[in-house]
Amino acid sequence: MEGLVMAGQLILGLSILVTLHEFGHFITAKWFKMRVEKFYLFFDFMFPIPTLLNFALFKKKVGDTEYGLGWFPLGGYVSIAGMIDETQDAATLAKEPEPWEFRAKPAWQRLIVMLGGVIVNIITGVVIFVCLTYSNGNNFISKEELNKNGIVALDLGKQIGLRTGDKIIRVNGADYKQLSDLRASDVLLGENSSYTVQRGDQTLEIKIPSNFIEKLSDKKAGFIEPIAPFKVAEVAAPEEPGFFDKFSASKPAELLPAYAAGLKKGDVITSVNASPVHFYHEVKELITKEAGKPIRLGILRGGVADTLSMEVTASGQIGFIPEMLIQVSHEDYSFAEAASIGTGRAFSVISDNIKGFKKIASGDVSASKALSGPIGIAQMFGGVWDWNRFWMLTGLLSMALAFMNILPIPALDGGHAIFLLYEMITGKPASEKVLEKAQQVGMLILLALMAYTFGNDIFKAFF
Repeated sequence: MEGLVMAGQLILGLSILVTLHEFGHFITAKWFKMRVEKFYLFFDFMFPIPTLLNFALFKKKVGDTEYGLGWFPLGGYVSIAGMIDETQDAATLAKEPEPWEFRAKPAWQRLIVMLGGVIVNIITGVVIFVCLTYSNGNNFISKEELNKNGIVALDLGKQIGLRTGDKIIRVNGADYKQLSDLRASDVLLGENSSYTVQRGDQTLEIKIPSNFIEKLSDKKAGFIEPIAPFKVAEVAAPEEPGFFDKFSASKPAELLPAYAAGLKKGDVITSVNASPVHFYHEVKELITKEAGKPIRLGILRGGVADTLSMEVTASGQIGFIPEMLIQVSHEDYSFAEAASIGTGRAFSVISDNIKGFKKIASGDVSASKALSGPIGIAQMFGGVWDWNRFWMLTGLLSMALAFMNILPIPALDGGHAIFLLYEMITGKPASEKVLEKAQQVGMLILLALMAYTFGNDIFKAFF
């Protein structure tokens, strides 16, 4: 079921963005009185071969334009008369151009049409980020609250030299406001970044390695979190076997013992094997050390002390989710403030992509970890439908789609724009044969990239 929810969110998000992107080309072409022959969500052919398996799930012609829903669920397109793209080649454009064709219009008009999709994606991304910023405000853990007890240094934190109990007082030599600033893109994607740390009576400078963002992308490796008291928020109940599980030889899920031992929501854990505990990381460390062994858990329930006995699983778990008892601050924004902050957040997606590609080019980050295809993106949406997360990721994808489309690769909008800029500067267009060959090369590059990201997603999912 979770897989269907992930796929549903991905398909809906990309359908919205592709439709809006193609609408950008469509509306600018109509504005300059170019004939738009088709406007399709998904392809009505086996992409990228426009003559193979031509049929649509739905189509309706209005005026000169056929609107439709293709059967091949990969993007979408508008077909503008007189333009060499994935649906037309130079052979179909041998005759003299008609006044309503793309190729008959001035270069500056054609450039605006080619950039129309990118412009609409940028507008969409900015609108989404501004609306989310205005409606959600900002929930954050302040620097003061974080440094009340200090940080828990998890695996990656320890690797760069942080220790549990450290108090981070500056980032890149400057003051900061909230916990999320420690993981800001300009810190993790920047060069020569560092944390200034208070450790007892010492003040230390902890350097952040240039390839650290690659390690941080590994979801299994933790970085830092606040030292915080806690109570039990939820206890994992045993799952009933599904219909197909009864007929399969799959190994049953590991039984988590906290539920059977009687741990309940709201309990406060006070000790593990008589060792007093106050913070969540202390409980986690002590339980992990006792993997596969029996333990005694001291608890406080409604002001009454009790002890529960159970055996920790081989993987070092007992089966509960904590509620961190830490103060979360909130601030609301006026619409003007939200417009400024949201716009900045939207454009930071593009600047982060540029920094990320620089990291790949320099060898600090491997492409296999930095690039994701549809499977990886679907996993980002998650198996639970959360509209706030859905729109946040859709806004992020809108800005990423604008960035990718403006790259100077033939077959992308940026590639077409390069040829149009050449025409505007030199006063003469590139030949239709050159445009056709460039289109073919661009399609090969895109297909190779698609194959790589698909394969990379599958490899990461299984290995």
